[in-house]
Amino acid sequence: MNAPAPLPFFTARVGDDGTQCDAWPEQPLLVSLEQGGIDWPSSCRNGTCRTCIGMLAEGQVRYEVEWPGLSPEEKAEGCVLPCVAYPLSDVKLEAPGI
Repeated sequence: MNAPAPLPFFTARVGDDGTQCDAWPEQPLLVSLEQGGIDWPSSCRNGTCRTCIGMLAEGQVRYEVEWPGLSPEEKAEGCVLPCVAYPLSDVKLEAPGI
């Protein structure tokens, strides 16, 4: 009997200083960041307060909530809410203003 395949995971990089952690596709990016010891601002954890907003410089994410608290313009600019964003690939996040 074959063992089940290991769950895939991705890498989340933050900024340009080499900081990174594992990013699991079944949990929000914010949880992966916290588990990886990366300090990222957060508050509500449901996509409404926007405390955790950042820029998705590389990669792709998906949302399980229909309206994640971003305008269509913000989405087009690459804004992401890590508290409700799930990685679909390796990602690179930047804090606003970087």
